[in-house]
Formats: sequence, C-alpha cells, structure tokens
Amino acid sequence: MKLTKSTVEGARLPEKGQRFVWDDELRGFGIRLTPTTRTYIVQARVNGTTRRVSLGRHGTITLQQARKKAVKELSKMVEGIDPILEKKRLKAESVPLRQVVEDYLGDRKGLKDSSRADILKHLNKAFEDWADKPIAKITRDMVLQRFRKRSELGKTQANLAFRNLRAWFNYAMGAYRAENEPIITHNPVKVLSETRSWHRIQARSGKVPLDKIGDAWAKIQQLRTAPEQTTISRTLADLTAFLMLTGCRIGEAGPLTWDRLNLDEGWWFLPDPKNREPITRPLPKVLVGILKERPRTGDYVFPGRSSGWVQSVRGVTDAISKAIGAEITAHDLRRTFRAVAGEVGVEFWKTKLLMGHKMSGDITLSHYTEKSDLRYLAGDLERIATWITTRKTPTADNVVPFPVKGGGR
Repeated sequence: MKLTKSTVEGARLPEKGQRFVWDDELRGFGIRLTPTTRTYIVQARVNGTTRRVSLGRHGTITLQQARKKAVKELSKMVEGIDPILEKKRLKAESVPLRQVVEDYLGDRKGLKDSSRADILKHLNKAFEDWADKPIAKITRDMVLQRFRKRSELGKTQANLAFRNLRAWFNYAMGAYRAENEPIITHNPVKVLSETRSWHRIQARSGKVPLDKIGDAWAKIQQLRTAPEQTTISRTLADLTAFLMLTGCRIGEAGPLTWDRLNLDEGWWFLPDPKNREPITRPLPKVLVGILKERPRTGDYVFPGRSSGWVQSVRGVTDAISKAIGAEITAHDLRRTFRAVAGEVGVEFWKTKLLMGHKMSGDITLSHYTEKSDLRYLAGDLERIATWITTRKTPTADNVVPFPVKGGGR
C-alpha cells in the first residue's frame, strides 16, 4: 500500500518482536512496528550489502518529512554511499585529539607511569590548542607549520612530540574502523618524512673523561662532607654517588625505599625497571658505607625537599662540570660507569646486566644467563667502584714529566 498518515496510525502493533509495512510508491521506504513504536525506515542494497536506516519515529517527524529524508538516503545509496559506514566515519572524524590519546593510553596496558606522563606532557604542551580539535581536522600543512615552530624551541623535543603525534594517528587508523575499513585513512605527520623535515639529532656520548674521574669523585665527596651543607644538598650528593657507582638511571635510584635495600648483605631490589624485569643488584662496599650514614626520616632513601623523592641532581652535576671543565648530566654518569667497566676489564655482557640493559644478540647469554639476581656480579661491581673512588686528582706533586728525546726536560 501507499503509506498515508491514516495507514501508519491504523497499522496494528505486534504483541512482540517487530514487523514492517512497505510503501508501494517509494521502493525501500517503510515503517517498522514494535509493541510500542512506529518508526520510519529506508532500506536498500549498497555494494552488495543490505542496509537499513532509521529516519525517525512517527509523531516526532511527519510522514512527509520521513518521505523526503527517505528520498535523500536512497539517492546516496544508489551512488554507493553506505549509510552505516558514513555514520561511523562522521563519528570517528569528530573524535578530538584528546580522546584519541586517552583511548591510546587505555589500550596500552603495560605502559609505565613515567611514559604515560611524557605522552600527556607532549599533548598538553606541543598540541594544547589541538587537544579538543577533531583529529580529522589536523592537516599536513598544520603539522608542517607547527613542527617548524616547535623546532625553534628545541629540535629534540620537536622530534619527540611529533613522533608521538604520528603514533596517535597510526593508532586512530587502526582503532576506528567500520566493516574492517579504516575511518582515518591518512597520517598527516608523513609530511615530515616526505619533506625531509625530521631533525638529525647527534647521539649523546657525554661522560666524565677517565683522567677526570678523580676530580669528579673528589667534588662529590666535598659536597657530601661540606660543613655548610643542608639536608637536601647532602641527599643530592649521596644520590649522585649512587648513580656513579652503580650505573643506574636516576628514575631507578630516586624512588628507592629503605625496604628494598639490604645494607647488611649489600644489595638493592628494583621491582619495575625500564625493561620491566624485576632485578636484585649488588652494592659496592663504599656505597654501602655512604648509605649507612644516611638518616632514615621516611620511606625514601633519597627524599625530596618537601615530599616524594629527588628527581634531579642538577646542582651536583653542575658542580662536577665546573670541576672537570666539561658539561655533565646525570645520564652521563651512566656512560661514565660503562667506560670505567671497560677500563677495568669487566666483560660487556656483565656491564649490560649491571646497568639494566636487556640482553640481546647472543642466544645462549640471553636465555641461560641469570638476569633477575645479579649478586654474583658483586666482584665486578667492586672493581668498578674501587677504580672510581681511588683515582688521584693530579697535583704538582704527583705529575711526572715525560722525558724529551735527547734527555732534555
């Protein structure tokens, strides 16, 4: 029959389930009847698949309005536009960047808290004004212009921020799909590769020169024992000594608590290192002595100024830099540890374990080496620590001039 207001209102509702009444005049237009509702619909095949779209409930829209909407929807479907995919596409394209990042973090269950914080930092600093913008509205030109602007503040941070943005787009391309087809089909960050805009960043290789180890250690000891020092300055110096003598990361040593430290047996436990493998590491004797002198005023071995733990030793590394005549960071102490290990002949695989690196390359070492309890490497660590702490600072008394050819001085 041709649908009219009277036929729609007079159609018998089913006691359960649903039934359909189709219009003879406009093919594919009809009304779906349920026990409580009358809903206008349109149905047709699109690309070999039957699609049905709800147009609105009778009473909310009129029959004439529904018929006009049906004509528009049928025209789109004749042109091959899938209404279901189109609806999902529009929804996905309206998702703001902030929601994409939240979904991204939600799906990455094993991500460390520090990594999550870094990701959110980039969102809120580099892309603060994009956070509530639909991701589909971020264009190649916008990416290129923002990258150039952020590069003026720092090339390394610009690279990091836009690598994160690239990862968020790649996630959106995989996560937001309809009928196994991606809704977001292009990653605008590709423009940085296509225009060769990524910055070449020189790998950091800073460390305390071996002939300056004595100066560096002497400066740490001076800061530890200075009579005018405050509690926090002593803590910073002690933490720096810990970093230098163990080769660990500041993010591993800073949050160390007393219950994960055994000074009687000389070891410490790290439950969640960067490689996600809990590990027990040995402590050198000189460091045990330093730690025994520390006051136990709370849970943390290296407590912060007001709360939490120390997260930077910048003041101490600046003092070391001045003493040795070269700029040094906390991470450079890790590279220093590795250099000293090589100097005293500690095998490279042992050094990697002591520093918390993953074992790779050699299958035998990787699969059959004890990696969770490194107390068997205490002797190797002791050799490294002894070399660091016994270097002499050059003075006029211990500098021996090399003889000149011919016997001259």
